[in-house]
Amino acid sequence: MTSTAKTNASTGNVLNTLADDELGSAAQRDRRKRIIDATVALASKGGYDAVQMRTVAERADVALGTLYRYFPSKIHLLVSSLAREFERAQERLDRATVRGETPYERVLFVLGRVTRGMQRNPHLAEAMTRAFMFADASAAAEVDTVARLMEGMFTRAMSDEEPTDEQKAIARVIGDVWLSNLVAWVTRRASATDVSNRLELTVRLLLG
Repeated sequence: MTSTAKTNASTGNVLNTLADDELGSAAQRDRRKRIIDATVALASKGGYDAVQMRTVAERADVALGTLYRYFPSKIHLLVSSLAREFERAQERLDRATVRGETPYERVLFVLGRVTRGMQRNPHLAEAMTRAFMFADASAAAEVDTVARLMEGMFTRAMSDEEPTDEQKAIARVIGDVWLSNLVAWVTRRASATDVSNRLELTVRLLLG
């Protein structure tokens, strides 16, 4: 029968550069949202190079020092933006029916939905995936958040039950292949059809 993927797991804070008690007020949450909104808007128009810290601060109506306090670099900004995009993708999936009778079919459905969503905004996709690939140890918390979100997205498509260690490992492999193919697509080394075919092969080999 068709499975509807549900989520009740906490994804944790996207922002990890401030202590939890510093994120508590509505004003601070709103400030963080404005910063990420500004980042996404700039990246959507001009890609990675369009995201400059001073421009983000001006667009978000925050002081430059405040921006650096929340996000030490554009890498932190863009990887955090990627995490929010994945959170929103999961929310949309939770409201939809994930089609498929098998884990293979359901994961392929989820991959197709999320990939098409990224490909509809190529400048933003380029900026976020580029930042993710460039991220070093200083952005480890943000990268880990993205990895957890991807893992959760794919394991929930595999099964409504608590994921096994093997399912988590499979989800991580699929996530790695997916991101590397997104990079190939945004750098024009692969077409959208190439990406789709490679993802289908990967999922079939792992779950088919």
